[in-house]
Amino acid sequence: MDDSHTIRRISVHQFLGAGSVADVLLWRKWSGSLLLLFSTTSLWFLFERAGYNPLSFVSSVLLLLVIILFFWAKSASLLNRPLPPIPDMEVSEKSIEQATAVIRIWINRGLSIAHEIAVCGNLRVLIQVAALLWLVSCVGSLCSFVTFVYMGFLLALSVPVLYEKYQNRIDDKLCVACRVIEGGYRKFDHIVLSKIPVSLYKKKKKSQ
Repeated sequence: MDDSHTIRRISVHQFLGAGSVADVLLWRKWSGSLLLLFSTTSLWFLFERAGYNPLSFVSSVLLLLVIILFFWAKSASLLNRPLPPIPDMEVSEKSIEQATAVIRIWINRGLSIAHEIAVCGNLRVLIQVAALLWLVSCVGSLCSFVTFVYMGFLLALSVPVLYEKYQNRIDDKLCVACRVIEGGYRKFDHIVLSKIPVSLYKKKKKSQ
């Protein structure tokens, strides 16, 4: 069967994990989606427009929270009322191992790319990394990091729900675009990338 038909059988909700995060991104939980949109917009306004410093803002919020919890605990002991409902927060070893495994994968991937460029002399990888870094630099020159993150949240709250609504039409357009891009890349690979030596280091090892 065609791969496009297989992809269409998977709903957007299942692709996003079919959990609470998917419900929020697809606006199936309006309260969570509105809360995320309101909180991110408020933070963007505070940091980008009002001129608040993120470090001082976080410190002020934590200071206010600590003071409120302190006086709540003192008044609870004096008035025989329940203590603040703070759970016993503890990071489990399993979560640390999972986070470490993910970080290790990304670090090893970065080191392998650096090895291909610095040791193997892979010019094709160097061109790809340089193009990616140049693209990131161009995006960073257009907006600040806070605005870039805020735009990511806006896209996360808009693109999935729009794609779910017009999935068939978008899939057809994407298939056509992928064919055009693939054809252009094949021509570019045949004309330019195929002329570039893959690895000078590997050639030296073979000659030895």
